[in-house]
Amino acid sequence: MAKKMREATISYILPILLLLLTVKTHAHNVTRLLASHPSFSSFNHLLTETHLAGEINRRTTITVLAVDNAAMSALTSKGYTISTIKNILSLHVLLDYFGAKKIHQIRDGSALAATLFQATGAAPGTTGFVNITDLRGGKVGLGPDGGDLSSFFVKSVEEVPYNISIIQISKILPSETAAAPSPAPAEMNLTGIMSAHGCKVFAETLLTNTGASKTYQESVEGGMTVFCPGDDAMKGFLPKYKNLTAPKKEAFLDFLAVPTYYSMAMLKSNNGPMNTLATDGANKFELTVQNDGEKVTLRTRINTVQIVDTLIDEQPLAIYATDKVLLPKELFKASAVEAPAPAPAPEDGDAADSPKPAKGKGRRRRRRLHRRLMMIPSVIRIRLLKGLMEMRMMLLLMRPVRLGSSEERRLVWW
Repeated sequence: MAKKMREATISYILPILLLLLTVKTHAHNVTRLLASHPSFSSFNHLLTETHLAGEINRRTTITVLAVDNAAMSALTSKGYTISTIKNILSLHVLLDYFGAKKIHQIRDGSALAATLFQATGAAPGTTGFVNITDLRGGKVGLGPDGGDLSSFFVKSVEEVPYNISIIQISKILPSETAAAPSPAPAEMNLTGIMSAHGCKVFAETLLTNTGASKTYQESVEGGMTVFCPGDDAMKGFLPKYKNLTAPKKEAFLDFLAVPTYYSMAMLKSNNGPMNTLATDGANKFELTVQNDGEKVTLRTRINTVQIVDTLIDEQPLAIYATDKVLLPKELFKASAVEAPAPAPAPEDGDAADSPKPAKGKGRRRRRRLHRRLMMIPSVIRIRLLKGLMEMRMMLLLMRPVRLGSSEERRLVWW
C-alpha cells in the first residue's frame, strides 16, 4: 500500500514540477509582439535601431508607450540623430506595469512612473519621469513630469500581465530634455580616451585591427559599452592574443564591447547574459553581468573579471576598465586560465577515508543545471524549489516504518 501511495503522490506532483520547469526564462520579445501590428512598424523599427528592444526584453516588469506610424512622422521628420531618438523613445518605456485596467484605476487619479530615460542618468531632476493622470470623461493624459499632458491613452495593444504591457498613446511625448542634441559620437576618440585612463595597451591593440576598430566606431552612435582590460592585465595576455588567427583576433576585440549603452547604475541593476559586438547567429559570444552591491563583475565559462574604473560614462558611450582580460569560451579553453594549485595529497593513513573525486561529467552536469536554474526568474525559481522540497518531504513521511512487537510494516501519516 505504501508503494501505491508513493506512486500516486509522484504522479500528482511531477506534472506540476515539469510545468514549472518548462516556463520560459525570457517571457517576452517586444519586437515580435509589435510585428503583428503593422501600424506600429516605424516605432518597432526604431526600437531595434536604437537597441532599446534588447533593454526592454531584459526587464520583467515594463510598459511601452507605442505610437502609430502616422504619429511617428512628428519624430522622424525632424532629422534627429539616432542617439537623440533613443533618448526620446527611452522616455516611452516605463519601468512599471500599466495595463489598460490599471491605467484607468490610478490611485488618487495621478501617478509618476520612472522611465528608461531616467535610468540612464541623462535626465536632470525628475524630467525622466512620466506623469499619468486620469482626466474627466474617461481620458488618461500622459506627459513628462512638469510638462503638458498633451498625449492620451488610446488602447491596449498587447498585454502579458505583470510582465510587459504595450499601450498606444496619441502622440510622441514632448520633452526638450530628451530631444536636446547629444554630443556627436562619431567624433569621439575612443582609443584616446582609453589610452589616457589606463587602457593604453588595449587601445593600441584595437588600433592595429582595422576590422574591429571600424566596428567600434560605427557602433558608438547607436550606443555602446566597452570593457577594456587594464594595461598590466593586457600585457600579460598579449602572447595568447598574438597566437590567434586574424578573424579570431577581431572576434576577441569585438567581444569586449556591448552594442548598448549601459551607465554604471544600469549595470548595477542588470543581472544576466548580454550580446556583444561579436555575437553572430550560432556564435553567441555572450558575457554575463553579475552585481553585488557596489561590485560589478563580468563572467564567461572561462573566467570572471571585475570592473575597477569608469573611463567615460556619457550616453551613448560608456567605457569601463577591468582587472583582468575577460575570455570568451568560443576562443579559449578553461586551460587558458591559470588553474588553482592542487590540494596536498592525503597521508597514507587517510587515503582510505578520503572521498572519491567527483567525475568530470557529474561536475559539468551540476554546473549546467545551476546555470539553467539561475536563468529562471527568482519568483518561479522559489516556487520550483519549494515544490521539490514538498515532494521530498512527502516521500520521506510516507516511508513504511516498523511498529509493534510483531514488527509488521505499516504506513504512518505524521
